[in-house]
Amino acid sequence: MPAPRFLDIEYCQTDDVLFPTAMAWSLEDGRMKTVVIAPSDDWLPDDGDLGDVDLFYLEEQGVPLIELARELHQDLPDQTVYVDGLDPDEVLVDLIFTAVGQEAPFEIAPVTELITGLDSDTLEDRRRELLFEESLEPQLPENGVYALLLLAREEGLFDEEF
Repeated sequence: MPAPRFLDIEYCQTDDVLFPTAMAWSLEDGRMKTVVIAPSDDWLPDDGDLGDVDLFYLEEQGVPLIELARELHQDLPDQTVYVDGLDPDEVLVDLIFTAVGQEAPFEIAPVTELITGLDSDTLEDRRRELLFEESLEPQLPENGVYALLLLAREEGLFDEEF
C-alpha cells in the first residue's frame, strides 16, 4: 500500500511578512525530500526586518521557486497532501505557486482527515511525543513529515518500513 503524502513548511513571519523558508514532503514510497527556499523579492519587507531569519543563507542555499514548483509537480501531481494543520500551509503553498504563475498540483488537507480515529488534540499530542521520542527538532520540516509518517504507520495506513 503506498504511503500517504505529507508536507511541512517552515516560514518567516513578522508583522509585515509571511513567506516559506524551507519545505519537506514525502513520496509514495515513504522517502522524503527537503529544500531550503530562496524567497521571491516580492515577499521581502522594505525595511529588511526578517526577525531571526538569515536572508543571505536563504538566497545562497535556497532552491529557486521555479525549480521547487517543477519538483512538486513531478512528485505530488493530483495528490492529497496531508499537513499537521498547525501552520498556514495553504497560504504558503499559494505564495510559492503564485510567484511562478502556476496552480498547485495537489490539494492540502489536515491530517485529521486521514487519521479519523483520533481527535485533533490527541493526534497533536502523539505527534509531539514522536518528535520527542525520536529526538527530533520540531522546527525542521523533515522532522515534521517524519513524525506524520510515523503516525500514519502506527495507524496502519501503510506497512512500508522507511
